Amino acid sequence: MADYSIFPAVNAALNGASAVLIATGRILISRQQVRMHRACMIAAFVTSSIFLGCYLYYHAHVGSVHFPGQGWVKPLYFTILISHTVLAAAVVPLVLLSLTYGLRARFDRHRRISRWTFPIWLYVSVTGVIVYIMLYRIYGGHA
Repeated sequence: MADYSIFPAVNAALNGASAVLIATGRILISRQQVRMHRACMIAAFVTSSIFLGCYLYYHAHVGSVHFPGQGWVKPLYFTILISHTVLAAAVVPLVLLSLTYGLRARFDRHRRISRWTFPIWLYVSVTGVIVYIMLYRIYGGHA
């Protein structure tokens, strides 16, 4: 039987790396360092794409993982998880549009859509790490 136990930590690391790249890319563009901004955002896209592949592979083999926490933390966990999941689905087209507009030098459209993409994508990346910490590190969830 294959061991899939490395995947949650890998996925959290990929989410964390994406969050750092997204935030760094935002800072760089505010300083008008366009080439570095572009590099960070492409790296964030690649990192998030690798995360998605690993996430889907893991859950295709392991299924869903039960959250064992009790009391007030359970609704907190599910609030974070549900908002993370809904926004993760919503951010995919936003990221694709932002990336496409930026790479095609349609900067007016890129700026308009990225105002929405940035905070949602950053939230999804950060809450992905929070879900991992709550589920696997604090409460020791198992597949």
